[in-house]
Amino acid sequence: MSTDTVTSAPKRRLRDRLPVVHQLRQSVGLQRGMLVAGLLLTGLFVLIAILAPFIAPYGFAQLRGADGPFGSQQPPSAEHLFGTTVGGYDVLSRVIWGSQTAILVIIIAVVLSIFAGVLLGLVSGYFGGALDRLLVVLSDAIYAFPSLLLAIVMAIVISGGQSSLWGGVFAAAIAITVVFIPQYFRVIRAETVRIKAEAFVESAKVLGASNGRVMFRHVLRNATRTLPLIFTLNASEAILTLAGLGFIGFGIEPTSAADWGYDLNKSLSDVSSGIWWTALYPGLAIVLVVLGVTLVGESLNDLADPRLRGRRRVAQASGDVAETSVVPGGTLTAGPGGLDGLEGGESFDEHGIEVRP
Repeated sequence: MSTDTVTSAPKRRLRDRLPVVHQLRQSVGLQRGMLVAGLLLTGLFVLIAILAPFIAPYGFAQLRGADGPFGSQQPPSAEHLFGTTVGGYDVLSRVIWGSQTAILVIIIAVVLSIFAGVLLGLVSGYFGGALDRLLVVLSDAIYAFPSLLLAIVMAIVISGGQSSLWGGVFAAAIAITVVFIPQYFRVIRAETVRIKAEAFVESAKVLGASNGRVMFRHVLRNATRTLPLIFTLNASEAILTLAGLGFIGFGIEPTSAADWGYDLNKSLSDVSSGIWWTALYPGLAIVLVVLGVTLVGESLNDLADPRLRGRRRVAQASGDVAETSVVPGGTLTAGPGGLDGLEGGESFDEHGIEVRP
């Protein structure tokens, strides 16, 4: 057979194989709009966190400028675009620096929870037995606790409720990690139990592969495909948990780092006095970041499910029926009369023999 007659499927470019790019090309209509909006909000949040030292007009704990103290509860002006807080801090600077604190907590909390949850879920689901039952009971017990209450307890145990920048970040991150571990544990354990019964796992065992090799080379690779979806959904929950800890007074001290939850707590008395700017901007930052991350997570979750995945138009997906090859050596022509012969219904008899007038 000539090599010219053999056609292979075109290989996708590297950028099309990237997770977010691939899902973006799959999405259509409103689903694509939600994904794009979520990506823009999340990207803006990450960009502000990275560039915080360069775009923030003042430090997060700065109280004085070249002309003297900022003043308490000053309205928005040219010097302070978002006004100042009751403690005399610049609101815009606190909002910008707060994005850096939030992203640090998200990264540390989610990475730690993924590492612990995946490892425990993999071992529990693969080996089973008494260890599996014990880990499942512990996971269910932790999962039954209210997440914010559990985070408060862990924050008190780790840092006494308040600490320095890195101490507070790690305390909040570890408190959130304890909340997230059962979620990753459940997902990975369920996938491991399903995958370990597959034929390729049994084949690897027959060929003499060790348990460690089977777990980490064969099972783990197939059990972690849903982790990006869980990551995006948990990131928004981590932001809310961090803000909740700061709001009730178990967050990071204002002189150590900017915390949106702490700023909201200090602005409660301002709202009743008509001072709206101290609560509006930190609250708006929390809402927009959580909205962006949630839109990305929900869109990726829908696109990962074939039953919910948006499809392209039928004409784009399937092409022209007349150009579809269904027999070796050529395309479908619908007999000597072509497609027009079928449409008229009178060019062929019941045996498929052409009838000429």
